[in-house]
Amino acid sequence: MIPVLFVLGVTAIKDAFEDHRRFVSDKRVNNSTCRVYNKQSGRYVKTLWKHVRVGDIVHLSCNEVIPADILLLRSSDDQGLCYIETANLDGETNLKQRQVVRGYAKQSEVFHPLSFTSTVECDPPNCKIYRFHGFICHPSGEKVPVTSDNLLLRDCVLKNADYIEGVVLYAGFETKAMLNNSGPRYKRSKLERFMNRDIIWCIVILLFLCSIGALGSALWLRSYEHRKEVIFIAYEHDARYNPAIEGFIAFWTYIIILQVMIPLSLYVSIEIIKLGQVFHIHEDIELFDERSNRRLECRALNIPEELGQVEYIFSDKTGTLTENHMVFRRCTIGGRDFNHHHPSVSEGEENDVKIRSYTYSPKPPSKDDAFTLNPKLQRELSSMDYQLRLDTGCREVVLTRESQRIQDFFLLMATCNTVIVSKYPHKDLMNGSGLYINNGGAFSTSPERHRAQRNHPTAPSPPSAIPPSLRTSSPTESRCSTPVRPTKLPLPFLGLRTSPARK
Repeated sequence: MIPVLFVLGVTAIKDAFEDHRRFVSDKRVNNSTCRVYNKQSGRYVKTLWKHVRVGDIVHLSCNEVIPADILLLRSSDDQGLCYIETANLDGETNLKQRQVVRGYAKQSEVFHPLSFTSTVECDPPNCKIYRFHGFICHPSGEKVPVTSDNLLLRDCVLKNADYIEGVVLYAGFETKAMLNNSGPRYKRSKLERFMNRDIIWCIVILLFLCSIGALGSALWLRSYEHRKEVIFIAYEHDARYNPAIEGFIAFWTYIIILQVMIPLSLYVSIEIIKLGQVFHIHEDIELFDERSNRRLECRALNIPEELGQVEYIFSDKTGTLTENHMVFRRCTIGGRDFNHHHPSVSEGEENDVKIRSYTYSPKPPSKDDAFTLNPKLQRELSSMDYQLRLDTGCREVVLTRESQRIQDFFLLMATCNTVIVSKYPHKDLMNGSGLYINNGGAFSTSPERHRAQRNHPTAPSPPSAIPPSLRTSSPTESRCSTPVRPTKLPLPFLGLRTSPARK
């Protein structure tokens, strides 16, 4: 029994380690914080995810993970839009658009949690992440329909919005993300299934050999008329002596003798080898991604050997095992073919040439910030007419035929696409304590007042005028790590006009 207990003990320790890792991960998620409106204090306060309840009004910043299924009631966008990244939910990396409930988009500037007195009627919790129907019943009796376009799902990431506010509809295990999570299931590798089958065959052979030995022992003892003629029998001096009983005892004797046929220590050896393989996978420098500063993580410790048995990979869609990476190869303008293929990269390989770009800054760009062109494209450009404007003596700008084609080409490239342009980094003015940041201080004011102060700037208040309970040294509690929006617009660059900032 000792070898069996040892094998089971090693397996139990490994499973306990996996359960502990899962427990730590769950605890980290449950203890994550978000900002929930508190009626007593009259502001948003930090609240743990596990304390978020249905009906709470939640305030989220850009790049913040959504803690529950939330109905969107307010967005910093003028059109009442925001975007979410659902990679943690369905694996898709493209952003999905969500919009404020009809009737609240125009009121987003004056929305306040205390003013929300409507009732939400919606579907019961279900696992269909792309299906949602319901109504918002206002006190006046008006019913406004809501769909999945107004719902922000848990585990998604907020994008392209300074902040949003919404009411929690599903929380905890009733969220669509949790209902789609059926829990961890035990996975067996091909090697483990093969080993289990061989162990069963070893047990069958062991029982067969022990049965043959027990039967032979009983027949052999039956051939003797007197038991005293046979030595080393169990009931030699007992009246209960019987060849059948002696055969039964011999069966278990052979079990003890031949049990070495079952390789129990093989389980321990394989478990130790798996742990060593997982360690080398984690510490492999070739599997480290410098861009995301992340290394490979092995989540299933019992099937790492399956990596060496993969022969074919069937990918269901782009984004699962492949990457949507658009690289400029060539273009044709007015019959001229401009190839931007790097000479050091073969046709079937990825173009890993990094072209440095820069955003506008008051300082002039350095030589390191310049764009580099391959020799072929540079020769093609040198043969073109660089005279983009013809000096005709009048104010109207007249372009050459070649220049007009170039301008039309780049104009179409800039407009005929679905790219979402973000002119300024998204910045939420509310810090983690529910206070709005302004000039290094924190004020318990509304964003409308702060917006009015930004549009009509006045002299900053002296530090002594700030109540001690509202003073902060720096906005270190902000949940959004993006830089502050610049106060001055950049100067026109390369002859292009810049549109005024949004208000």
